[in-house]
Amino acid sequence: MSKRIEAKHKLDRRMGQNIWGRPKSPVNRREYGPGQHGQRRKGKMSDFGTQLRAKQKLKGYYGNITEKQFRRYYAEAIRLRGDSGENLIGLLERRLDAVVYRSKFVATPFAARQFVNHGHVKVNGRRVNIPSFQVKPGDLIEIKEASRQLEIVIVASQLAERDVPDYIEVDHAKMTARVTRIPALNEVPYPVQMEPNLVIEFYSR
Repeated sequence: MSKRIEAKHKLDRRMGQNIWGRPKSPVNRREYGPGQHGQRRKGKMSDFGTQLRAKQKLKGYYGNITEKQFRRYYAEAIRLRGDSGENLIGLLERRLDAVVYRSKFVATPFAARQFVNHGHVKVNGRRVNIPSFQVKPGDLIEIKEASRQLEIVIVASQLAERDVPDYIEVDHAKMTARVTRIPALNEVPYPVQMEPNLVIEFYSR
């Protein structure tokens, strides 16, 4: 499992956006970047800079996926038929940790990665501890019975700040979820605008 070594809030401030929609994000109070030069006046960003920022934002949102793994998603997205940007989003949203997060079994993408890695999740009755595991539409995701009373699970399922998206069916009483279809970009409830086509352009240079 890759380990995030960068402060989560620092990414918010560098992007100038509350990427995860968290109430405690410092962007809610300070819209300038971190560090001693954070308040300097910014010039016009180049096309490369715009594309790089779009990549950093999308990669960071999913728990700061490693560059090597993110490139593999790009390669798969352009191999598939259809819009490559939409394909990229579909692949990211089908990660097991992303589905666990979207289903409100845990509160954050980072907690979802750890939760899966610690073996609390089953897919079609089999324990899966790989956060990047690709869930297929129709797969049954469930929290292990011994893990259903964990405080983080109970608290997350009651969070009012976000809803379960339409492409996931969830039963919080049974702690099960099912992806019904691969979502389009406009169906994914990002707190900020994501631009996967700029990410495709970045890697296509």
